[in-house]
Amino acid sequence: MSEADAPTPLPKSRLVAITLDEKSTATTNSNIEHEREVAIFDIIEGNAFALEGRDDGPYKLNLALADDRLVLAVSSENDEPIVTHMLSLTPLKRIMKDYFLICESYYEAIRTAPPSRIQAIDMGRRGLHDEGSRTLLDRLAGKVTVDLDTARRLFTLICALHWKG
Repeated sequence: MSEADAPTPLPKSRLVAITLDEKSTATTNSNIEHEREVAIFDIIEGNAFALEGRDDGPYKLNLALADDRLVLAVSSENDEPIVTHMLSLTPLKRIMKDYFLICESYYEAIRTAPPSRIQAIDMGRRGLHDEGSRTLLDRLAGKVTVDLDTARRLFTLICALHWKG
């Protein structure tokens, strides 16, 4: 096999597994469960995740909530603990509250509203999701580097952890 035919190695700066702390996950409905499963699948399929000052990935991530903080427990592929970061959820609370409200409107609209109304609600939902993702990027700065797509999916998982609906 020539060099040109050799498979391209996967980058080290990525996640290979994500788990959500069972004690942290609130009772959810089927919509939230679906969002969670899709977000995890999408992250594993393609992500950028690097720990500041380290190059020993790929990594596994466990997300949990503890004392109103987001807990990101990062381990090696072999389940050896590497680092745990705790982030205050305060900067995300307003965004998540608004996001939950608009998601409820969106799921309700899907059943009865005309397509133009669903589309308008969805645009608002996406805007709040983008705002939450950018806030998460800011909160992770200096600890973990992720790309915007990974931040978006992580925001979805944080919302799934925090959802009280």
